[in-house]
Amino acid sequence: MISVTIFLSSCNNDDNDVATYQELKIEDARITKSYHDDKNGTTIFNIEYPSQDPYGNPVTLSGIFAIGDEVTTKHLKGTLLYNRFTINREDQCPSRGNITVVSKLSGINLVTVAADGYGFGSTNDKNQPYCISRANAQASVDALIAVHDILKKNGYTLDDYLFNMGYSQGGQTAIGVVRLCAEKYPDIKITHTIAGGGPYDMAETYRRLVELNTTTMPSTVISSLVAFNEFYNIGAEYSDLFLEPTCDRIEPYLLSKKYSIDVLNKNLTNSQTISDWFTPAMCDFNSDLSKKFIVALEDDNLTKGWTPHGDERIILVQSTIDDSVPVENTEKLADFLKDNGLNIITSNSNAKYNPGTVFVYKKDFGNSFGGPHYAAAISFVEEFISAMRHYLNVKGIWFTMKNLDELY
Repeated sequence: MISVTIFLSSCNNDDNDVATYQELKIEDARITKSYHDDKNGTTIFNIEYPSQDPYGNPVTLSGIFAIGDEVTTKHLKGTLLYNRFTINREDQCPSRGNITVVSKLSGINLVTVAADGYGFGSTNDKNQPYCISRANAQASVDALIAVHDILKKNGYTLDDYLFNMGYSQGGQTAIGVVRLCAEKYPDIKITHTIAGGGPYDMAETYRRLVELNTTTMPSTVISSLVAFNEFYNIGAEYSDLFLEPTCDRIEPYLLSKKYSIDVLNKNLTNSQTISDWFTPAMCDFNSDLSKKFIVALEDDNLTKGWTPHGDERIILVQSTIDDSVPVENTEKLADFLKDNGLNIITSNSNAKYNPGTVFVYKKDFGNSFGGPHYAAAISFVEEFISAMRHYLNVKGIWFTMKNLDELY
């Protein structure tokens, strides 16, 4: 069994003597811990690295990178940027030990990078910018840059393969990474992006869910509004947004970071009917409060206002009856990408690997595996495995899940 060991010495930037984000040096990225996952044959490295908080201020974030035991030299085929799913408990972030998916991606000679995101790990005392794609994509890309720097400083070489993947909130972050690289990091070339079930248009998601008046995941709706209210400085009281008993449960349940999504879905509300816990103002798109949220949600809209590279390769997977993230998200994103010159295909063939191509895979996945949002994750995983086989000629991939909660 080969164990990967990396030593890095660098100064810690905890003295906050750096005035701006641009002055932070990537040399400040450091490994804080390493350990071997015997079950999955992977060495996990916890890291801290310089990034930005949701307001653009300098901050030290945390995350991990993982290298499988199949890597016996200091050469890697490339990188997998794994954008994590929705988490609520403080121990669910990668650096606190939730590495089930990352470890199961070993065996493909890639280094896997996963950011905790602001609000977890080194910034656990802060609220998370849930579904604010700009903040989460910045954390992810900065982790990628930091890990590449760490590896290169320790004599590793990497091929140019860069796979960018994520499901649900992670799918939104993955497309956020595509936008961020197009806007700020033109030298970062993504080989292929595989995104599933993401809320790419948060304003449309809000409007559609209110119209439907139902969701199987109330906690995700509540989490997103709490985040936009804080980080976009809307300044509403929780009582302006939510009826009782939901209002009084925000802090002890949601913000405590003690509970998983399943517990929150059961305890933040007593109903999946949105009007049972939304205030009338939040159900009325003409109210002043609703208009403020729509402006904020539109500001983070991934389906407008940016120009993707013409040679992007993107796979989008979603259930047509997704009862958590409406399918309109994928449809609007596909329309936007088409309007910007990318080729949209719906036939699952090798054409999906051509430059400038977006493969849109929509299907009624039914209610198996806990519902359509979860069930579609199976096809998302299948598309990822297919991509690895296409690009890396991998015959088998070590990727199993005890249940879909590990992915979502």
